[in-house]
Amino acid sequence: MFHRALATAAALVIAAPLDAHPHVFVDVALRFEDDGAGNLTGVEVTWRYDDFFSLLIFADMGLDPDGDGALTSAELARLKGFDLVEWPDGFEGDLYLTAGGDKIALDHPVPTDIRIEAGRIVASHRRSFGPVPADGLRVEPYDPTYFVEYTLAGPVVLPEGCAYAITEPDLDESQRAFRDMVAKLSAEEQYSGVEVGNIFSDIMAISCRAPS
Repeated sequence: MFHRALATAAALVIAAPLDAHPHVFVDVALRFEDDGAGNLTGVEVTWRYDDFFSLLIFADMGLDPDGDGALTSAELARLKGFDLVEWPDGFEGDLYLTAGGDKIALDHPVPTDIRIEAGRIVASHRRSFGPVPADGLRVEPYDPTYFVEYTLAGPVVLPEGCAYAITEPDLDESQRAFRDMVAKLSAEEQYSGVEVGNIFSDIMAISCRAPS
């Protein structure tokens, strides 16, 4: 339900406008797990959905009928993992990790938490991988279709001795790159969906000091 609806709408949205416009907005927090030897072994991903999309999910699932923005424990249990129900083959979970230019494969997500904050759905899941050296890891959260805009709002939790730096996209330059890309495509190619999310992505680089 969740990812199929986004993918269908994204194909239509990307094809027509002169500029790319996301329609769902998600703040991202990351908590990395390590093996104590300088390697990362998993990450808990928290997605904080915008208030309008949260309302759409409430309505679609028949939650919060009194409209007070609070869910019962039973409603939260129904909601937990709602965004993980459809995970088609090839879908990478809108989170991309690379080390030395090589993409890191992440395991299937496991839901870990669900809550509502100020009317917004805050959903967490865990994905294991690796072990992969933490130093030099590159992290990019994005939807290839750019129907969803992800922002690395944090918090970001890393092993002791590691730090991160986030490079935000130049949106004007990203829009120019998008228009240049679309101009080179046929109408059929445009309607099939254009993968441009990486152009608009935050990029996080992890660095770690050597053990003393």
